[in-house]
Amino acid sequence: MSQLRALARAVIVLAVAAVAAVVGWALFFRTPASTAELLGVLLAVGAAVVGLRVGGNVARSLLPEYNVAEVAVEGPITRDGGGGGVPPTSPGTPGADDIVELIETADDDDNAEALLLRLNTPGGAVVPSDDIRLAAERFDGPTVAYATDTCASGGYWIASGCDELWAREGSIVGSVGVRGSRVTAAELLEEVGLEYEQLAAGDYKEAGSPFTDLDDDEREYLQGIVDGYYDQFVETAAEGRGIDEEDLRATEAKVFLGTDAHEMGLVDDLGTREDVEERVEELLEEPVETTELEPTAGLAERLRGGAERVAYAAGAGVASRFADADGEFRFRV
Repeated sequence: MSQLRALARAVIVLAVAAVAAVVGWALFFRTPASTAELLGVLLAVGAAVVGLRVGGNVARSLLPEYNVAEVAVEGPITRDGGGGGVPPTSPGTPGADDIVELIETADDDDNAEALLLRLNTPGGAVVPSDDIRLAAERFDGPTVAYATDTCASGGYWIASGCDELWAREGSIVGSVGVRGSRVTAAELLEEVGLEYEQLAAGDYKEAGSPFTDLDDDEREYLQGIVDGYYDQFVETAAEGRGIDEEDLRATEAKVFLGTDAHEMGLVDDLGTREDVEERVEELLEEPVETTELEPTAGLAERLRGGAERVAYAAGAGVASRFADADGEFRFRV
């Protein structure tokens, strides 16, 4: 099929160039004066060259050179990405909604016969991770995830929506677990002579507040939510990856090198990017050409991204020490 596509592109290019050459000859070559005739020949040749370029653009538009779409999931997984949140993500990192949109764009593209999902993430928010997994699962065609440096927690959750997961020998894979976290500032308030008062309705509305200590009932309540997310993670990953649930629980949320993860069945195979592309060629039974899809950003977003990069460079190290400084009780995979 790729050979037919290439042949069709060549035909389009030559056809457009021929039309441009004829138009150039008709406009310039038939001028009566001899000097003008020479100039007309040059202009006709120039028109043919321009036609070749235009034809190439038309051919690439009608029959793109790629047949595989690649989408990257990099950095902590958040809803909106872009360097916001605590700890900060790398400025300009697409959020989960953007990544879902890219996968859906690939799914709507008739030229994208397969999806490569490049994973380099330590995990992140629960529901955004599952949104990306579902988008990959819905893609109509082979889906292959491959881990570069890290495919942990939410990254592994996402990979369970793909047909296969590849990793490098030195990749970090696993962390099938969930955590909830908060900062407690009750003693600090007492030391500085401040008193926290909040009006709320519902016994557990204030559970997890950073300004009060957890009692046993609140701790049990919040732990129940963490356990529920963990059960969902294990069930989802076990079904998607074809692994026994007990085997996943037995990992105790540890991370493993790619070689160990492969021996344990957490990944399907080990290899480089070239090896992954060869595998996709086997699945499609034709040579592959990939195109990486990236979200488009307007001028305002690009300017904001530049400011974020400065702020990120100045403050990421400090902010990362206080991952829950806003006091919100967070659930992460």
